[in-house]
Amino acid sequence: MAAYVIVEIEIQEPADYEIYKIEAAASIAAHAGRYIARGGKAETLEGDWIPKRIVILEFESLERAKTWWASAEYSEARQRRLRAATCRMIAVEGL
Repeated sequence: MAAYVIVEIEIQEPADYEIYKIEAAASIAAHAGRYIARGGKAETLEGDWIPKRIVILEFESLERAKTWWASAEYSEARQRRLRAATCRMIAVEGL
């Protein structure tokens, strides 16, 4: 069953975040993941949620998504993201 990683991001250090995007993309590809959405325009349809940036990733399973997140390939990128931005991230199984 496919799984999706959904991330809400607020960037504080744009230059570092640009480097993060390159590093993260390589790690995602190495774990057979792909981008579904990557920072495009978001519009609030209900409620008061106004995210700065949304990223959605697809992996073949929840286990594969968690393996990517904990991987050595993503570790350095994750540390850079933590310095460059504030985010909330979840993984959810799809259909």
